[in-house]
This record gives sequence, structure tokens and C-alpha cells, in this order.
Amino acid sequence: MRPIAPEPRVNRQIRISPIRLIGDEGEQLGVVAVDEALRIAEEKGFDLVEVAPTARPPVCKIMDYGKFKYDTAKKEREARKKQHNVQLKEIRYRPNIEDHDFDFKTNHVVEFLKEGNKVKVTVMFRGREMTHTEHGRAVLDRVSTVVGEQGIGNVESTPKLEGRNMSMIVAPKGKH
Repeated sequence: MRPIAPEPRVNRQIRISPIRLIGDEGEQLGVVAVDEALRIAEEKGFDLVEVAPTARPPVCKIMDYGKFKYDTAKKEREARKKQHNVQLKEIRYRPNIEDHDFDFKTNHVVEFLKEGNKVKVTVMFRGREMTHTEHGRAVLDRVSTVVGEQGIGNVESTPKLEGRNMSMIVAPKGKH
């Protein structure tokens, strides 16, 4: 398997000549031969790194390659740390739910939304409860009212009856 971002060519790996050279301070040193650029880099105690291989002529920079790799890896780690994958959590209710149970489960919905996750709120019907789906819709309406009053989420998909379950998806405010 090939790496996603190939490593840049360094020092003797650079074969195309001439190259556009950038100094260690970021100053333009003009178009020079590879051998000349390598000599300048070695005099300063740095490496010659190809930063833009597709440009004509290729752009190379004099820098400390080890430090460059370390900084690049550090930036990637920071970016990964800041990244948050939105997950779909599910909370299941029953149509004839008691108030305390409703509050307890709804608090979980609120916590999931505060964490930045979407929540699938499902009401499960059993047996003859299917004849009174309006009770399930009332439970879902209560959940959406609580979430709306606290200002932390929006209903992303309205309640739908799928088999013996009625469900809706609630997304965190400003996330959909």
C-alpha cells in the first residue's frame, strides 16, 4: 500500500536540475544547480528539501529535515485531537412512560447533544399499543419540547413510524 502523502525528496534524492532555492530564513536565492544548492545547505549545516516537486523548476528549501518532520507530525496530532466525530446515539422510550423515567432518559438525550452527538429518539410499541401511536408521538413531542426549551438541539428528522418503532433524530444546535 502506498502512503497517502509521499515523503519529500531530501538532499541526494533530488535529481532534477536546476531548482528554485529558498534559504533557511525564507529568502529567495534564485534558480541554481542541485549540486550548488547541496553545497550551500551543507555549509549551513542543514538539509535540502524539495517542497514543491510539481513546480517548474522544482522548489527546494534549506531546512533542518528532522525538525520539519517533527513539526509536521505535531500539527497532524493537534488536528486529530481537535477533530470530533459525530456519533448517532439512541435513547428508547415506551409510549406509557412515567414522568421520572421520562426525565431520566431525556437528561441523557441532553447530555449526548451537549457532547455534540446526534440522538435517535425511539418509542417502542408492543402488542396493542400499536393502535394508539398518538401516545408515542406525544412522548416524542415532549422530548423535542424539552430539547427546544433548553436551546441545545433541533429536530433533524420528524417522527416516523417504522414497523413497531416511532423515531426521530435530534441534532445539536448549529451542527446540521
